[in-house]
Formats: sequence, structure tokens, C-alpha cells
Amino acid sequence: MTGAAPRRQPTLDEVAARAGVSRSVASRVLNKAPHVSPSKREAVERAVRQLGYVANPTARALATRQTGAAALVISGEDPSIFADPFFAQVIVGASQTLEEADLHLMLCLAASERGRKRVEELLRSRGADGVMLMALRDGDPLAAAAEEAEIPVVFGGRPVDSVPRWYVDVDNVGGARAATEHLVSRGRTRVAAICGRLDTEAGRARYRGYRDALLAAGLDPLPPREGDFTEPSGAAAMEALLADTPDLDAVFAANDNMAAGALRTLRATGRAVPADVAVVGFDDLTVARVADPPLTTVHQPITALGREMARMLVTAVNGHDPTPLILPTRLVTRSST
Repeated sequence: MTGAAPRRQPTLDEVAARAGVSRSVASRVLNKAPHVSPSKREAVERAVRQLGYVANPTARALATRQTGAAALVISGEDPSIFADPFFAQVIVGASQTLEEADLHLMLCLAASERGRKRVEELLRSRGADGVMLMALRDGDPLAAAAEEAEIPVVFGGRPVDSVPRWYVDVDNVGGARAATEHLVSRGRTRVAAICGRLDTEAGRARYRGYRDALLAAGLDPLPPREGDFTEPSGAAAMEALLADTPDLDAVFAANDNMAAGALRTLRATGRAVPADVAVVGFDDLTVARVADPPLTTVHQPITALGREMARMLVTAVNGHDPTPLILPTRLVTRSST
């Protein structure tokens, strides 16, 4: 008499399908990774019980391996972005913390479709122990890829229209509000804004702070001009603002690079700063201190941003569930106002 055929073991794909989650989410639950929502974890565990799934110990050992490296990923189009003083300070802060944790820092730029695909593969293949993501734009595919990642992901700055589990950000709204309130307190009533990219949360949040401060003061916000956080874009935006509103008497620029560009245009058009037009930036980079005149700006702790991102990532890699963090900003008054 022939014995019954052995019962086929259910697969991870079948567990994921029964739970209504992706394969990567199911894998994270089975490997006891902390970065899974309670509802998805419960659904996967229920599917495991119902199907009688037993993990392959060899596959589990491979899935839980550690690489000894963490990646900092910038979603941007220009490879020179890593030379930007802002990102340079972030790298300094992150590398210090990762070194203490014996993790190597990998720098990745998602500057093209090919670059994004490589980062997505890194997230899926556990090519690093964890990833820090920065400079995401509205609809950025890396935000969705991070949701399905096999490894912990910490966001530097929140993505547009979503709140990830782990992120470190600064008080963009509060900082921009303080900058604009400062201009109003100096008697300025025609206050314009040079916004950062409005497909980024930082760009939108800083514009909200500017707008809220003016409305609270009973003043009308002027139509904004958008830049891309670079000095040339600030110069071009300032030129357009002067053409639209020649009687403006103050400008809030969403970062110091654009504020420096605005100063260049004002100087070229014969406007005195601050006598004719007062200018405030955001970041407190070196360019703010050496500008002519030195820039009033909003200080954000950039090195601490990198340090806290790395600290949060190390905590998550070690199996814990850190709390999101918002770092404070403060106004630094100089001669441009």
C-alpha cells in the first residue's frame, strides 16, 4: 500500500497573500523586525497559524544577516548636492554616530531612474543594515519603496503628505513664522517670499510659516516665487519679485543659498539692504555669516539632524522602536534686517 504523499509546505508568498500584505512585510514579521504596523503584524501571524507555515532556518539566517553598513540616500538630480554645505553637515553628524556604532556610512544619490532602481534594490535586498532617506519630493517612488523595505528606514525631513514611522525633522513652520514676524516687527508691510521647492515638505512648511505670520499680522502674503534651494534660483526669483512687486520692502527666503542670491540681485538693481529691502534666510550656513551684509537667518541644528537620524537608525537596527523627533529652530539677527 502506497503511503500518502507528504503535505506540501506553504510558502511565504502564500502567507503574504492570505494576510493581504506584501511578501517583504510578511518577511519582516517572521524575522521579528520592529518596523511593521500592529495590524499587519497581527494579519501575518494569523495567516501563519492558519496555513501552518514553518520558516526555513537557512533562509531566516540569510534574511537576518548584518552588513555592517548604513546608507544615506539623497533623492536629487545633481551629484554635486553632496558638496552643498547643508548636506555636508548632515554627513558629518551621521558619520560620527555611525562610527560609534561600528557601522560604515554609504552615500547614495538617486539622481536618475537607474539610481532610484538601485536604491530600491538596496531596500529590498538588505544591502545595508538600515537607510536614511532625505530630500524626497511629492510622489517620490522611494517613499513607497521605504514602506516595503526589508530594513529600517529613517527619514530626514518628513515626506510630502505622509507621516512615516521614523523621522527626524526641524520646526520648519515655526522657524519661518519667527523670521516673518521679525520682519513685521521692523515695520515691513510688503513682505515677499522666495519659497523652496513646493513639492518638498520643507518648501511647503516654510511657506506656511511665512503666510501664517503675515495673516496673523493683518497683512496680505504676496504671490510667492519658487526656487530650488540654490543661489542662482534665489537671484532669479528675486528679479521676478521685483518685476511683480517693485515696492516690496522685505523678503523671506526659504534657505540661505537663495537669500544670498536675492542679495546679489538687490545689489545689482541698486536696492540697499536693509534700508530698502530687508532679507531673512533659513539654515544659518557659513554663507549667511559672510554675506554682504551678514544675513539674519533661522538657525537649524544641521549637524544634530544627521546625528539624530543616525542615532534613530541604530536604535531601530538594534530591534527597538524609536520615537520621531522634531528639532527646534531659532532666529539669528544680523545686519540684513
